[in-house]
Amino acid sequence: MAKIFFTDTDELLDIRYDNVFKAVFTRNTTASSGALSRLISAFIGRDVFVETINANEPPIDTIQDRQIRFDICCKTKDGDMVNVEMSFNPDPFEPVRLEFHAGKLFTRQDIRGTEKSYNDLKEAYQIAILGKEKFFPNESFLHTFIYYDPEKQVSLNGKSRIITVELSKMEKVAEKATEEMSIQEYWAFYFRYLTDKSMRRKINEILEKDEGIAMASEALISISKDEKEWARLMSEYKYELDTQSRLVHAKREGLEQGRQEGRQEGEQKIINLLKSGKSPEEIFREYQ
Repeated sequence: MAKIFFTDTDELLDIRYDNVFKAVFTRNTTASSGALSRLISAFIGRDVFVETINANEPPIDTIQDRQIRFDICCKTKDGDMVNVEMSFNPDPFEPVRLEFHAGKLFTRQDIRGTEKSYNDLKEAYQIAILGKEKFFPNESFLHTFIYYDPEKQVSLNGKSRIITVELSKMEKVAEKATEEMSIQEYWAFYFRYLTDKSMRRKINEILEKDEGIAMASEALISISKDEKEWARLMSEYKYELDTQSRLVHAKREGLEQGRQEGRQEGEQKIINLLKSGKSPEEIFREYQ
């Protein structure tokens, strides 16, 4: 693989947008598949090789259809089930959503048959990379959740895991030298600061140290050079921003309308109190 290096003038696609994320890690190339295997290995804590990527989304015919969650559902060579997703603007209900989908991922395994038992179930991992929101009160950006009795401090020793990566908690990691970073910090830093030109030097240092991240960058560069792919991603990106802007505008209009109605209602109450014979001083004390 050729050495990957980004200059200060390179304009890069933001990999935190889920359509770009999926495009980078699901292309039918050695770089893309290698990057996905190394990404998963980094966060589950052992080396795995992604053998298949499952078609877990309905057929995509229009831009609107693409706006469902862009997740990557795959199976490792050992049969483990893994779902990886990037959520740039996660919803407030993200934690319970992850629990729901982790359960579905685990139970989609088929162990029917006379030669199988529950012990034949493979491990299942729901990996969520969260872009902008902070969900957990501590400062750690990485969490691995398992079934656990917190009072007795006993693990169920189950086979399903929920792994979260909060990119909004990377400030302290960004202060570290790359020699002091863990492999999980490499990936999280890469996702968070790839398009930040002030961090370009550290990004290049990480590319030299981690082959998986260099592979992801090779796939990203390939997408950037593919005019049709670039146009498709930009069309989706525009649709996402347009939709978000319309929602924000409607919310702001609703708030402003509520404020105006509240003012009108208050003014009418004051008029009614004055008509009833109350003095301005009495009305003032009532609204204190």
